[in-house]
Amino acid sequence: MWNNASPAFRLYVLAFYLFLFTPLLVVALFAFNASLFPAPPWKGFTLEWFTGEGVIFGKPGILKDPAMLRAMFTSLKVALPVTVLAVVLGTANAFLLERKEFPGKSLLAMMMLWPLVIPGVILGISILAFSSRIANGLESWLNMDLDFLRPGLFLVILGQLSFILTISTLIIAARLKKFDRNLEEAAYDLGAGRWRVLTTITLPFLRPAMIGAGLVALLMSFENFNTTLILVGSDAPLPIYLYGQMREGATPAVNAASLLLMLVAGSLAVLVAFANRGEGR
Repeated sequence: MWNNASPAFRLYVLAFYLFLFTPLLVVALFAFNASLFPAPPWKGFTLEWFTGEGVIFGKPGILKDPAMLRAMFTSLKVALPVTVLAVVLGTANAFLLERKEFPGKSLLAMMMLWPLVIPGVILGISILAFSSRIANGLESWLNMDLDFLRPGLFLVILGQLSFILTISTLIIAARLKKFDRNLEEAAYDLGAGRWRVLTTITLPFLRPAMIGAGLVALLMSFENFNTTLILVGSDAPLPIYLYGQMREGATPAVNAASLLLMLVAGSLAVLVAFANRGEGR
């Protein structure tokens, strides 16, 4: 197709990819700039913004910065629960939508898509207002502090899960729709129980989609900003921490952290591609 494409089409594709990747390449390049500023001019190659102790530029590299490492660890503390819950609940939702018939099923399926079209800021504000109202009521009634309903990691996990769960459900449900129910019926006829059929036939068939959904959930949780910004407490995940650093005055350490995120995202994208290859078999 590419060999037969017109010059105009080739130029359009080239311009599109330049527009898409040039900012990322610039960010990656200036992560190695021997300067206090993440912008031209180029002053030489250095790894100080990754592994430096802060002796040369007065600020440590990202792998030596306790605050940066703490933000990365906080992101992992959010992303891992979100990933596990998205896969488990997404699988349950897929079975509910594909295997069960009940009144209001079409409405429920449509409502499940709403978090995808609601702006992240509005979603975060709604969750925060709702949880705060519940916390105030229960604290007055029970006379006890319910800090987990206040801004913090619990609400961040809940907020991210509210829309990531929809995506994982759609991925797993699409795979489940292709499943041949005759395989389960044959297993039942041979004397297998429901749990054995689920664990030896159905879930192995769903495994590529579950892996893909988990990787997508991990990536989306790690890079989410809008919803997280509204619901975060004192422990800031990495995107919120980088936003704060940009407001205070960015250094190439922000570029280095961005490059690290790009490498993680690229690695996860490759894993998703491999999972999708397995899904197609």
